Amino acid sequence: MQLSFDAVGELPPASPVVLSVPHAGRDYPLPLHDALRVPLTALTVLEDRFVDQLALAARRDETAIVQRVARAWIDLNRAEHDRDPRLDDGAPAGHLSAKVRSGLGLVPRRTTASGELWRRRLEGDEVVARIASVHRPYHEALAAALTAAKARFGVAVLLDIHSMPPIAGSRTRIVIGDRFGRSASHRFVRRMEAAIAARQHEYSLNVPYAGGYILERHGNPRQHIHAIQLEIDRSLYLDGRLDRPGTGFGHIAALVRNIIDGLEEEALDQSTALAAE
Repeated sequence: MQLSFDAVGELPPASPVVLSVPHAGRDYPLPLHDALRVPLTALTVLEDRFVDQLALAARRDETAIVQRVARAWIDLNRAEHDRDPRLDDGAPAGHLSAKVRSGLGLVPRRTTASGELWRRRLEGDEVVARIASVHRPYHEALAAALTAAKARFGVAVLLDIHSMPPIAGSRTRIVIGDRFGRSASHRFVRRMEAAIAARQHEYSLNVPYAGGYILERHGNPRQHIHAIQLEIDRSLYLDGRLDRPGTGFGHIAALVRNIIDGLEEEALDQSTALAAE
């Protein structure tokens, strides 16, 4: 089976820091084209536009799991049960999360700009097939990389890299998410804050993005596996149309590199402390 993502770097990882880029995929399967009721270009708002290139430019020897298939096909940052009954015939009954109610469930149903995206409902088996072929393999690869990093270093840190549209009325350009302290030790967040502040960017912690299913599933600080989400304003590294890499790309790639360096240094310090216990 052909994988829907690229696994870049060594396994076991050469660094305790593992990179995840789940929302930058630009591959749109043919059945998706056939089911659309809007132009394909309407789906690009769901992409973390070119943040995969940003992450790979910042990467040195870290293991990275980078999704190629578009988020419109299936969203890796949603749980398998986050299925939308207004779109998916196999959606389970019961409580719906706020994301599902808004149309941004496991398979996105709508966007604010374009409204409803699909000409027809999805059969339950279609979504099950996407889970089996795309969603589960990505998370299995990510879990394997984190487990191997922890086995080698005694600690592992997942940096889940995303981008966001500019936040209207806010000076915040970068958001750090740790699920309000549940997915990572604060010492790692402090290192990220220091790297961002050194570049004089305004940032916030957990507002408006605290991290989603990827952090919930993979972060386990008590077991020395920490997971943090990084959201970067697209205007910092894309052109004026927020479509292609722009003049700020190199500066932000260097910032992401500094963040990774800080996380790695903190992880190796913790690894040394654990080994001495």
